[in-house]
Amino acid sequence: QVQLVESGGGLLQSGGSLRLSCAASGRAVSRYSMGWFRQAPGKEREFVAAISYYSGNTYYGDFVEGRFTISREGATVYLQMNDLKPEDTAVYYCAATNQPLRLTLRRFYDYWGQGTQVTVSS
Repeated sequence: QVQLVESGGGLLQSGGSLRLSCAASGRAVSRYSMGWFRQAPGKEREFVAAISYYSGNTYYGDFVEGRFTISREGATVYLQMNDLKPEDTAVYYCAATNQPLRLTLRRFYDYWGQGTQVTVSS
């Protein structure tokens, strides 16, 4: 069992930056690949970024366009978000999987955090 706790969300103006954190705990948690997803009101939960335990490779949603960076230090995963836009407003979720591939697909993640709200005003 893996527990995930996100933090770092908040309210900020367009163009600002935030760093989200996801503290993972549980058995062999450092061996999981980690991802970030987000869900805006009335929309599907979408892939934001992921980092592979196996290769260290990182993956990003198309909308990121170089603005976000995912990283990890031990059992904590970060999402650095720069140049935020109002359309980035959403609840951001951290997720963990022991699958080696398909890290952009939410159905392959086994564990989810409770989410942290990010609100970007224009």
